[in-house]
Amino acid sequence: MGSRVVPLSIPTHTMNSIGERHETEDSNHPILLSGDKYSRDPILNPGPLGSPLRRERAPLKIFSDEELDLEEGKLLKSKENKLLVGPVRVYNQALLSGFAYCLCSCSMILVNKFVLSGYDFSAGISLMLYQNFVSVIVVSILSLSGMISTEPLTWRLVRVWLPVNFIFVGMLITSMFSLKHINVAMVTILKNVTNVITALGETYLFGKYHDTKVWTALALMIVSAISGGITDISFNAVGYLWQFCNCILTASYSLTLRRVMDTAKQATKSGNLNEFSMVLLNNTLSLPLGLFLVLVFNEIDYLTTTPLLKDPMFWIVITSSGFMGLAISFTSMWFLHQTSATTYSLVGSLNKIPLSLAGILLFHVPTSIKNAMSILFGLLAGIFFAKAKMRERS
Repeated sequence: MGSRVVPLSIPTHTMNSIGERHETEDSNHPILLSGDKYSRDPILNPGPLGSPLRRERAPLKIFSDEELDLEEGKLLKSKENKLLVGPVRVYNQALLSGFAYCLCSCSMILVNKFVLSGYDFSAGISLMLYQNFVSVIVVSILSLSGMISTEPLTWRLVRVWLPVNFIFVGMLITSMFSLKHINVAMVTILKNVTNVITALGETYLFGKYHDTKVWTALALMIVSAISGGITDISFNAVGYLWQFCNCILTASYSLTLRRVMDTAKQATKSGNLNEFSMVLLNNTLSLPLGLFLVLVFNEIDYLTTTPLLKDPMFWIVITSSGFMGLAISFTSMWFLHQTSATTYSLVGSLNKIPLSLAGILLFHVPTSIKNAMSILFGLLAGIFFAKAKMRERS
């Protein structure tokens, strides 16, 4: 959970904010979609009609429907859909990247649930702190090796980003606390409340209009969350309170990030702030704040007495959770690059279905027919919301 630059509402959540940051287009061969499928390259077709240069122009090429991404209006190059892994070429990167993103996203939540509930680990802030530390180390190594590019952490940038980071840390900690007390399926459904808060915030702060279908989907999410809580056999009031706080903080992170993003870009040397820089910035700034919270919540006494820290397998599990959190950022960037923000949002909603089922089966969660129907209703409401947002953007 530690290294994600949240799915804004991710939710959506999250990451509605995150979805928009990765959009890249190949503009070398622009095309017109108003009935014109021909390549319009000014280098190949220069000069006015009758110019000597027009006599040697390249022949017009007609592209097939398979070469056009109708969702994004882009020309797809076959070489961009191939991934070279040693001697093996992977031709369907969209499918592979989507699978990788879903696997990392589900694994991260399930592993955190296993650590907090399976191991009965009661130091959620320390777990968050360790995961973020792993992310900082890995991203720093990749940056120093030249594999990725990150912005230097200047004091000017840190001052701009601190309010966002406080919300980010609170979001991660409340997620840990809620996941310890609530089963994975109910956490997934309750997270839909974040979409409602985010939509209200967008309307109030940014004057953004949402159509009737979006508000209908949000209403269905509220109904599913209430009915799910009422029918939850393992209801835990403390866990539900932490999850409600998490929804507020996650929505606040999304809305605040949109407000400070332009200012943050101006505070960088390059004038840009990619996801790797945000991962490094968020996780680096979270370390001193997380250490302070560990002392405030007195987790030191627990850490010095628990036998879990002497178990090598426990260290392997929590370290893997740190890598998974970082992998979510990488795979989400890859998936967004291969598809689009709308596809990313829809797959994120569909991803909740196997996650909820896995959470119920792996942790032997007691449930009832009514609770199962409420969970299914909430999952379908999430899919309906994603499709409504897709239509709204189009």
